[in-house]
Amino acid sequence: MSKQLMKDLKYTNGDRVLIFIDYIVLTLLLVIILYPLLFVLSASFDSRPGTMGLSLLPAKFSTAGYKAVFEYKYIWSGYRNTLLYTVISTLINLAMTVCCAYPLSRKNFKGRNFVLILSMITMYFGGGLIPSYLLVRDLKLLDTIWAVILPGAMSVYNVIVMRTYFSTQIPGELLESAQLDGCGDINFLIRIVLPLSGPILAVIALFCAVGMWNSYFSAMIYLKDRDMFPLQLILREILIINTQDPSSTAGSSLSSIANMEERKSLMKYAVIVVSSVPVLVLYPFVQKYFVKGIMIGSLKG
Repeated sequence: MSKQLMKDLKYTNGDRVLIFIDYIVLTLLLVIILYPLLFVLSASFDSRPGTMGLSLLPAKFSTAGYKAVFEYKYIWSGYRNTLLYTVISTLINLAMTVCCAYPLSRKNFKGRNFVLILSMITMYFGGGLIPSYLLVRDLKLLDTIWAVILPGAMSVYNVIVMRTYFSTQIPGELLESAQLDGCGDINFLIRIVLPLSGPILAVIALFCAVGMWNSYFSAMIYLKDRDMFPLQLILREILIINTQDPSSTAGSSLSSIANMEERKSLMKYAVIVVSSVPVLVLYPFVQKYFVKGIMIGSLKG
């Protein structure tokens, strides 16, 4: 619809009321979502967050929380490891998801419904922590990067979303035309299907990247070498180290105890900001693909 045509449209009173209600609802949603983010950011600079109330302005500006976080010697290795784990895990997830979703989207693939049912069973039933640990140990993956990446190398949910996208958005006529020109399945997938699947690839990549970026449990179970710890485990260590032990404050002055509490509160919010900023920076670049891909991939089919 052109801009001129939109200008020429005349809204009825009912349309104006509906648009007004839409603006109010969207504004309320914006405030509900944006306020906690701004509050955490402001509180990370406020050495007296208890005095903030509903205000978003720091009562006493301080960067002590960020200094304490970035002075920890393992913080940069945590960033490096998490970035490495995220990139490798996302690439592996995309490759495996595409390789599983494309055959399941083909109507001439015999037994695809049976394979899909078997895959879906794994969404509801798992072996448990101990069998998983024993398997990783027997494969000699403990204390390696693969112990963090391989156990979650594919999500059946992502496979279903991508399969639905392939089956609804890639016309079957394209395959028939390609086959007439002598194009095989692999060439068709690489040269035709993937270039047309930018939105869903961006969605799956974002899902995988955010999941790995926030992951800490696998690393906590399978890794012992602190030099291999991801950012989330390092930030957890920082909070634990700076958690005040009541028995250690015996004999301390009230001002010293107050300073320790202020530092602890500052670090708590600073840790949230440090761990969230990279994902918040990445999201705007894939937002348009995210909205289009997730709607098509999950609602159609």
